[in-house]
Amino acid sequence: MMSSPRQDQASIGDVLDARRRRRIVGRRAELELFASAVASDSSDPAVLYLHGPGGIGKTSLLSAFAEVASANAAAVVRLDGRDLAASPGAILNAMRQVVEVPDVGPIRGPSDRLVLLIDSYERLAPVDDWIREGLVPRLPVAAITVLAGRTPPELGWRADPVWRDLLRVVTLRNLAPADSHTYLEACGVDPTHHDRLVTLTHGHPLGLSLCADVAVRGGELRDTLRPDLVGDLVRGFVDVVPDERQRIVLAACAQARVTTEEILREVLGPDSDAGEAHDRFAWLQDLSFIETGPDGVFPHDLARDVLDADLRWRDAAGYTRIFRRVAAAIRGRLDSLHDREQQRAIFDLKFLFRNIPGVLSPIEWDAWGQHHPQPAAPEDHDRVLDLIAAAEGNEAARIAAVWWAAQPEGFWVVRDRSDHVRGVVCLLDLTAAEQAHRTADPGAMAVWNHAHGHRPPRPGEVVTQTRFIVDRDAYQGPSPTLNAVPIVTLQRQLATPNLAWDYLTMHDPDAWDDYFALADLHRVRAADFEVSGRRFGVFAHDYRERPVDELIDLWIERSLAQDPTLQTGSESRLQVLSQQEFADAVRQALRDLPRADLLGRNPLLGTRLLQAKAGDQAPGAAALEDLVRTAVASLGQHPRDDKLLRAVERTYLDPAPTQEAAAARLGLPFSTYRRHLTQGIERVVGWLWDREVYGGGDPGGDR
Repeated sequence: MMSSPRQDQASIGDVLDARRRRRIVGRRAELELFASAVASDSSDPAVLYLHGPGGIGKTSLLSAFAEVASANAAAVVRLDGRDLAASPGAILNAMRQVVEVPDVGPIRGPSDRLVLLIDSYERLAPVDDWIREGLVPRLPVAAITVLAGRTPPELGWRADPVWRDLLRVVTLRNLAPADSHTYLEACGVDPTHHDRLVTLTHGHPLGLSLCADVAVRGGELRDTLRPDLVGDLVRGFVDVVPDERQRIVLAACAQARVTTEEILREVLGPDSDAGEAHDRFAWLQDLSFIETGPDGVFPHDLARDVLDADLRWRDAAGYTRIFRRVAAAIRGRLDSLHDREQQRAIFDLKFLFRNIPGVLSPIEWDAWGQHHPQPAAPEDHDRVLDLIAAAEGNEAARIAAVWWAAQPEGFWVVRDRSDHVRGVVCLLDLTAAEQAHRTADPGAMAVWNHAHGHRPPRPGEVVTQTRFIVDRDAYQGPSPTLNAVPIVTLQRQLATPNLAWDYLTMHDPDAWDDYFALADLHRVRAADFEVSGRRFGVFAHDYRERPVDELIDLWIERSLAQDPTLQTGSESRLQVLSQQEFADAVRQALRDLPRADLLGRNPLLGTRLLQAKAGDQAPGAAALEDLVRTAVASLGQHPRDDKLLRAVERTYLDPAPTQEAAAARLGLPFSTYRRHLTQGIERVVGWLWDREVYGGGDPGGDR
C-alpha cells in the first residue's frame, strides 16, 4: 500500500471514518501509542507486539494502524501469516510488492517512513528468529514493525537486553462494558438488547460483532449462543479442526473451572497411555485462548461458552459423558483434601453447575474462585459486628455477638485485595449450642423448632444453620461473599458426622426459591422470622433423606437435565448423525436402558428413525427403549445368532452385576463372552442404522 504525499500529522479522528471508529472502539490507547510512534523520528518502539485470542480484534486494529500510517505519509507493508509460507523467501517476495528489497543490505521504502504490519504472526513461528535477527535489523532506523498474533513474544524478544528497550508488548483484552455499549450503539442495535449482549459475549469483539449482526437484521436474540454463531466463533478460536482426543480435551477444559493433568487423565479414560494426559495438557496450554492461573489452565471467557455450547449442540451424549468424568475427577479429591485445597475442589465442583437453565443464579461467576473464605480472627470481631449492624440493624449485631462468644469458630470472613474484611458468613451448630443461646436468637429458635417438629433429629444427630450472610457492598446479592456460602457450607457438611437438618437463612427468600429448590434446599415458610421488623426466610435440607454424596449426584443430574441441543427456532429439527455418532448413541442407549432420565437425552431421539416410530408424538425414553429392545430381539431371527442374543441380553436387558458374572452365567470363557457381546452390539447397531438410512418399514414390525 503506497503512501500519500507527506502532510501534517493527522489525528486519529481525522483518519478513521465512522465505520473504522465503530470497528475498533475501545482501542484508543493502542491507536494513540501507534500514532505517536509514526509521528516520531525515534525508533522507540521499533517493534510493537500485539497478542490476544482469536476474534479479539487484532486484524481490525492493524487496518486502523495502516490508515494512520498512510495518512502520515508512511509506506505500509501489510502481510498475513495465513497467506505466506513460513520462510524468509516468501516474506521477502511479499514485501517486494511495496518496497525495495535487495538480496543483501538495507530495505528501503518509497518514503522516509516505513511501517511493516504482520498479522497472524503465530503462523510464522518457524522463522521468528530470522524475523528478529535477519529482517527487522534491515529496515530503516525509523521504521515501525507491528507483529500481531495469538501468542506472546518468544523468549528471544524478551531475553535480549537490546530488544527489551525497542519492543513494546500490548495484550489485547475484551472491551470494557462501556466500550461494548458504545460499539453496539454504533452498530444500530436496539439499546434494550445491550445489557444482554454484553453479558453474553463478555465484551469479546468478535462475539459482539456477530451478535450485533443478528440483532440489526432482526434475528432472534437469546440468552445463550445460537448454533450459527457458535460455529463462526469456534472457527475463530480453533482454525484447525482438532482430532477426536483433542475435542475431548477441549470439552473438558470448557466444562472445568481449571484444567489439570489429573483431570485429563480421568477424562481421557483407561484407554489413555501414561503420557497422553501430559502431552494433551501441553497442547492445550499452547492454545492462544487458554490462560494459565495458579490452579491450572482455563479458556478465555467467550471461548469457554462457545466450546461448551458447541459440544452440547453437536454431541449431547458426548457432553454428558465428559461432564460426568470431569465431575468424578473433582469428587475423587474432595474427601482427601482439607482447608484451602478442599475449598479449591469445591469451587471446581460447583462451577460445573453454573449453566442450570431457567433460574436466576445468585453467583458472581466472574469472581468465582478468586476469594477464599477464611476463619475469622479475634481482631475481626468489631468489623464483623459492624457489617451485620449496617446491613441488618443493631439487634442483629447483638445476636451475632452472642454467637461469636459461644461459637467463634462458626464465623468466616471474605477479605478484599487490601486484606480488609468485606464480608462475613456465620455457620452455627445448633445441637452443640446451649438453650440460652438459641433462645436469644429468633432465627435459631425458628429452625430449631422446625427441625424438632418435622422428622426430629435422633440422638447423636446434628442440626446446623447458616445464620448470617453479609457483604459490604452487595449484602446478600451476587458477590464474593455470597460465592463463599456454598464453599463453607459444603465443607461443613462433609466434615459433620450424623448431619440431620441444615438450614440456610436469607433476607429475601422469595427471590431464590427456584434456584435453591434445584439444589434440593426447600423453602420452609413455617420457620420465617423477624428481627427488628426485618423478615427472613429459611431453606432446609434433610441429609438423612439424601446424604451429601447423593445430593452431589442430584446436582449433576439436574445440570444435565436440559435439552442440550441449541435450536435455531422453536420448530423441531431432525438430528443428522454420522455413522460413528449413531453407533455411539446406540451403545449409550444400551448402557442407559434401565434409566428413562438418561434415555431421554440420547441423540437418537432426534433421528428420523425415532421420529418415524413416534408418529405425531414427540419421541421419548419409552419409544427409544422399545426400539432398542426390538433391535436386540432381531438377533433371535437367526439360530446362529442365538449366542450373540444371549450375550447382549445378559449384559443389558437382564444384566448380571459384572461382565465376569455374565460370562459365568452363560458358561463361557470371558474372552468368548466378550467376542459374542461385541458382535451382538455390532449387529444391533447395523440393524438400526439400516433403518435410519434406508427406512426399512415399521421398526417394530420385525418382532
